[in-house]
Amino acid sequence: MQVLKEKGHNFTWFITENLSGKFPFPSEPVIFRISDLENYKSDAIFCPGNEVPNFVRGVKVQVFHGLAGEKKSHFRIRHYFDLYLTQGPYFTENFKRLKHKYKDFEVVETGWSKLDIYGQNDSAFKKEKEALLQKFSASKLILYAPTFSPSLTSAPYLLTELEKLSDNKDYLILVKFHDLMSPDVAENYRARAQKIPNLIVEEEPNIIKFLLMADLMISDTSSVVYEFLLLNKPVITYKNNSNNIRWEDSLSYDDLALKVQENLKHDLFEPQRKKIIAEYHPYNDGLSSLRMVEAVEDYIEKHKVPEKRKLPFLRQLKMKKMFKK
Repeated sequence: MQVLKEKGHNFTWFITENLSGKFPFPSEPVIFRISDLENYKSDAIFCPGNEVPNFVRGVKVQVFHGLAGEKKSHFRIRHYFDLYLTQGPYFTENFKRLKHKYKDFEVVETGWSKLDIYGQNDSAFKKEKEALLQKFSASKLILYAPTFSPSLTSAPYLLTELEKLSDNKDYLILVKFHDLMSPDVAENYRARAQKIPNLIVEEEPNIIKFLLMADLMISDTSSVVYEFLLLNKPVITYKNNSNNIRWEDSLSYDDLALKVQENLKHDLFEPQRKKIIAEYHPYNDGLSSLRMVEAVEDYIEKHKVPEKRKLPFLRQLKMKKMFKK
């Protein structure tokens, strides 16, 4: 959005009405109805989701909502997109192979807009972190950020281990749940946290702040693992399903305190993390958003703006049903 403003482009957001209360930019233009989006006559649509209405004008651009390349769905071609803007070589190589197979979309490696803050504001929360640690007389900030998926989440099983970890008052432990986490699980954590001063359930929605502040993260099979690894800091996961684990992962829900102590002291996985950074997101200049906008500008210059995208009949029906056309 900021890059589009700086370049003088007209833009609007499109979200469904049920999300209107969570829209974080109340002073910016926003559309809720698909008919209004059709009338807007967009030149390009930047889409972090898996589907985009094919009947709306504009280049359909996939910008992704995570870095979890081990999920099969990440590389599934659904035929909705004209352009894939990839985060790093690992993703680029896979999508270019798919491009050669399907021959109806382009792939450009730009880096990921969500991580521009890493290059622009990597020390923005330093003072807030220092104040928090001083308030709780702690020296290390530990972030627990589990996934919400019932089949993958560690949250129901790690509360006791986190309580044991909190016995070390040198640690301030922040728990950051996904919006879709089971309410019962989240409430159980809140109730326990009320009795443990250095265990806090954070309600602030933006996890980037806590990724930047934390010294170590605990998680499971969540794409936020990769976002944290890109900051070159240690991660501990429980029962992660990746085929490319380059951090400490445990197959049983135990010994958390020992694992935290060892990873903070020795950080044995740093060399492997650097390989992840090189493969998944080697950009730390804070300019991925600029590259993304320029990639779309270049695409339009070469291919013009499509009025709609051709889709198989059944996918056309799915889009009409999904967007209530």
